[in-house]
Amino acid sequence: MPEELNVLEHELVPEHHLLSEKDAEKVLKGLKLTKDQLPKIRLGDPAVRVLDAIAGPVEEGMMVKIVRKSSTSGVSVCYRLVIRG
Repeated sequence: MPEELNVLEHELVPEHHLLSEKDAEKVLKGLKLTKDQLPKIRLGDPAVRVLDAIAGPVEEGMMVKIVRKSSTSGVSVCYRLVIRG
């Protein structure tokens, strides 16, 4: 059976980081948002599945930080709420 692909190592996939509850609270407070206002990412997303294998169990309600690098805009950071699916 072939080794499973780590999508986070692909050059076109932005960095994904699982946030601790403490860090998630700081981010939400700084952005003056609630978790429900964040864009969503599903537990079944390939990047989330890799995070689960690397960083430990990913559960519904956790937050993921996504860092996109661009030659035109520099660095863009966004946050997503992990949902079932």
